[in-house]
Amino acid sequence: MARRGKGRSINGIVLLDKPTGISSNHALQRVKRIFFANKAGHTGALDPLATGMLPICLGEATKFSQFLLDSDKRYTVTATLGIRTTTSDSQGDLVSERAVAVNQQQLDDALNTFRGDIMQVPSMYSALKHKGQPLYKYAREGITIERDARPITVYEINQLRFENNEVDLDIHVSKGTYIRTIVDDLGELLGCGAHVSMLRRTQVADYPYQRMVTVDQLEALIEQAKESDVSPYELLDPLLLAMDSAVKNYPEINLSLEMGDYILHGQPVQISGAPDDTIVRLTVGDEHTFIGVGQMNDDGLIAPKRLANL
Repeated sequence: MARRGKGRSINGIVLLDKPTGISSNHALQRVKRIFFANKAGHTGALDPLATGMLPICLGEATKFSQFLLDSDKRYTVTATLGIRTTTSDSQGDLVSERAVAVNQQQLDDALNTFRGDIMQVPSMYSALKHKGQPLYKYAREGITIERDARPITVYEINQLRFENNEVDLDIHVSKGTYIRTIVDDLGELLGCGAHVSMLRRTQVADYPYQRMVTVDQLEALIEQAKESDVSPYELLDPLLLAMDSAVKNYPEINLSLEMGDYILHGQPVQISGAPDDTIVRLTVGDEHTFIGVGQMNDDGLIAPKRLANL
């Protein structure tokens, strides 16, 4: 007999404001415990140094976390010029220290080279896998693995401040972009080296910044619930975003109850006018209850791709 998972069957997405100094997995485990959820997963790791938006999917929402992994991201970052490190951030070892003689025009010209569609070689201190192991494990052993450049898009890169040896930037990028690598490459273009001394993710997809909560705020709600003699979930659960918010930008196909039943049993259905080149969000009935995502198959039918078990 299969073991039952420990925790509640709670479905939704927490927009965590991750603090600095802890890993994304550590933050995930704390949120999972607070909500006493049976399943949890995050949607793209932030370095321990970094703070900011870390959507954490609970329960059935974990099935749709990939769509947030594939979404655009926005960051604010402080690049400290003159010092290059092994990890391209302030937690790495010193590689070189050089004088900084950079004027505004030079900085403008360098920043302009990153705008638009570019190729980026991922850092050795990334979580990309090589033969089943993340690159950062090889890097810590002094092993360098050849990495292919990958296409990314920098939609915006805006200077917020340039003072002494520090440059603050606001950067809107496509999936798979390493901000540390942009800062390291910027330092080399400027001839002085650079590393990330502050990094904050301010946006994932179009989730609202104002809906982020900290671990301290979540734990304070638990204390408040104890003092009020109510279940902590009465205060915590309203913070959850709907699990289909991860796919809300995909077109909706609203099914009848009968067709929805076919889909839930793994059978494709005929839908007139359905798009044939994208994922669709599947809902059922007049209340538009979300049941999962689908895609047109080779027979011209909408087939289930990933379904929620509700």
